[in-house]
Amino acid sequence: MITIIAAAGRNNELGKDNDLVWHLPDDFKRFKQLTTGHHIIMGRKTFESFPKPLPNRIHVVITRNSNYKKNGAIVVHDIEEALDIAKEDIQPFIIGGGEIYTLGVDYADKIELTRVDGTFDADTFFPNIPEDKWNLINEVSHNKDERHEFAFSYQTFVRK
Repeated sequence: MITIIAAAGRNNELGKDNDLVWHLPDDFKRFKQLTTGHHIIMGRKTFESFPKPLPNRIHVVITRNSNYKKNGAIVVHDIEEALDIAKEDIQPFIIGGGEIYTLGVDYADKIELTRVDGTFDADTFFPNIPEDKWNLINEVSHNKDERHEFAFSYQTFVRK
């Protein structure tokens, strides 16, 4: 089961200048819980936004640069190659950024989306989720609180 995991604002905003535009500790905790032990597929910019590779995950990085090499990453050059590397994983995760989400949505079986209740100045966006192709099967709300500047909800979609 190929799963896309993302957090996006009301207007599908993902981030700006290769960084998130919010800080939601409970969402980070959920991301870690869901992706630990799995392949995480991402673009080069997403990989480089991490201070170091995330523990207990296999990093598969998609880039057009044929000379790109990084410790802690398996480097590939297209989404099919990335998915092939992760084929033995029961649930590889596509973790971004915007271009990789757009490429991956045609291959995904499930989307785990954290919908952040706000609009943000962004330069990277999540693709639209067409209602004719996806069913929202679960939604859990999280209110704004002392640790979370914005309310948000965890939405799970499965392909129809």
